[in-house]
Amino acid sequence: MSDARRVLERLLRKGERARLRGDATPASLPMTEASARDYVSLRTLAERENFHAQVALAERAGAIAVQRERHRGDGDRLLRLTVIDLDVLAGHLGVALLDARVREAAGVLSPWRPHFPVLDDVLAAWRADRRVRGHGPEAAPDLADAALAVHARRADESHERILRRESARLFAGRPLASKRLEQITPWLDLLASGQLAADGPLEKEHVWASLGLRREPQPLLVAGTGTLLLGGDAALPLATTFLGVPLDAVQGVRTDAACVLSVENLASFHDAARAAGADRMLVVYTGGMPSPAWRRAYARLLRSLPPDMPLWHWGDVDEGGFRIAAVLADTVAATGHRLRPWRMSPAALARAALPGVYVPDAAVLGAMCRWAERAGWDGIAAELRSHPLCLEQEALPAELPHAPHAP
Repeated sequence: MSDARRVLERLLRKGERARLRGDATPASLPMTEASARDYVSLRTLAERENFHAQVALAERAGAIAVQRERHRGDGDRLLRLTVIDLDVLAGHLGVALLDARVREAAGVLSPWRPHFPVLDDVLAAWRADRRVRGHGPEAAPDLADAALAVHARRADESHERILRRESARLFAGRPLASKRLEQITPWLDLLASGQLAADGPLEKEHVWASLGLRREPQPLLVAGTGTLLLGGDAALPLATTFLGVPLDAVQGVRTDAACVLSVENLASFHDAARAAGADRMLVVYTGGMPSPAWRRAYARLLRSLPPDMPLWHWGDVDEGGFRIAAVLADTVAATGHRLRPWRMSPAALARAALPGVYVPDAAVLGAMCRWAERAGWDGIAAELRSHPLCLEQEALPAELPHAPHAP
C-alpha cells in the first residue's frame, strides 16, 4: 500500500467515525507528524511527487479538498486534506463504507435472524463500528455458517455427533470441510450462549459439547451398585469400577444408593469410583460440558430415583466448571431434584492452602459468580467474592459425600 493511500484511508476512517456520530463537520487531516507521518517522513523528490499526484487524483474526483502551502518552492507542500464527499472518496479508493458492509452482512444473515435474536445485537454493534468477538461485518459468512451448524444441532439434539464428521457433512464440497466447525467455534459459542462477548477464555471442547459435538463417541459412564435399565426391557448390573453404555439406551436405574455424585473430569471420576464409600452411591461422569443428548439420558436416570435423593456435583472451581454446573442444574431442576455443590466451596478451599490455587482476574471472577448463581448456588457466589480463587478438581484427592449430611 502506498503512503498516499494510507493517508487517504486514514481520512476516510475519520470521516466514517464522524458520520456515525452524526457530526456534519467535514472530516479533515492536518499533514503533520502526528496525523500524517507517512507524508512528513518522505525523503526524496520522487516520493513526494508521487504522493502529491495520488492526492491530486482524489481531489480531481471531487472526493477531497486540499490546502497547500504555495510559497516555499518545495513542490507546494500539503497542509491539510478535507473530505468533500465521503462516498466519492470511498469509491475512489475502492473501499466499501461501514454502512454498506453492514447492509451486506445483514443480507447474509437474514435467513438466520428469526432463529437467533442475538444476530440483531451483532448487527447493531457493527453499525456502531464496534467489533464482535474481534471481527467486523466481514465475518458475516462465518457467522452464517455457525448459524447453519447450531440450527442443525438443535434439530438433532437427542444425538451426539462426531465433530469432524458432522463438519464434513454440513459443509460438504468446501475446502477443509471437516475442520470448518473448529474454525468458527467463537461464533458457535456466541449463538449457543446468546452473548456478544465470551465469559473468559474460550473453552472449545465445552462449546462443542454444549451442541452435542464430540471428537470421539461419548458413552454414559456410571459407577455404583444397582441395575441400569436400558431400552427394550434390557438391564445391566452396575459395576463399582464403571459401566459405559450408549446415551440413547439409558432409560433409568434401580439402586439402593444413598446419593448421586456427578463429576466433571475423567481422572477424578475414576478416582471417585474407587474411593471409600463408592459402593453406597452412584457416580456419573459428565464428559466435561454435558451435551444435550447426555442431559436427556441423565434426566431419564434421575426420574427413576426418589425425588428426595441428594444430588451432588463436583467440578473445577473456575469459569468453565461453574458454567457446566449451571447447565447441569437446569437439567436436574427439570426432574424435580436439586443440585448441590461438592468440594467447590471457595472458603473451604482457601483455608486448605492447596497447591494449584490461583486468583482469577475480575472478568473471570464475575463470570464465575454469574454461573454459580445460575446454578442456584448463591452462597458459593458470595464465597467467591470473599475468597476469589480457581482450582482444577484433579488437584484434590477424591472424597465422597456422606448423604444426607454432607458438608
